Amino acid sequence: MASSAATAAHVLDALTEAGDVRVRKMFGEYAVYLDGKVVALICDDQLFVKPTPGALRLASDAVLAVPYPGMRPALLVTDDLDDSDRMTALLRAAWLDLPQPKPKATRRKA
Repeated sequence: MASSAATAAHVLDALTEAGDVRVRKMFGEYAVYLDGKVVALICDDQLFVKPTPGALRLASDAVLAVPYPGMRPALLVTDDLDDSDRMTALLRAAWLDLPQPKPKATRRKA
């Protein structure tokens, strides 16, 4: 089941204090970017944060769930979405642990 645009908008509203947060629609679901890094996914209208060591320390009581078949488990955010301080800390912790995105290769003209 694809996620709704309303869910993506709600996640964006909840995460405004975290920094430059954007969502990008991908295959009916959404990727959540924080300052250029993918830190979470919105799948089936639920938020899944990448389970980095820092994020796991902050959300030790969180449930690990699979966003979609074939994917690794991620932190399923349920009640904390409305707690902007906790969500900001969680996304920032994940962001710090993730590598910088690789620069896009430039296409050579033929």
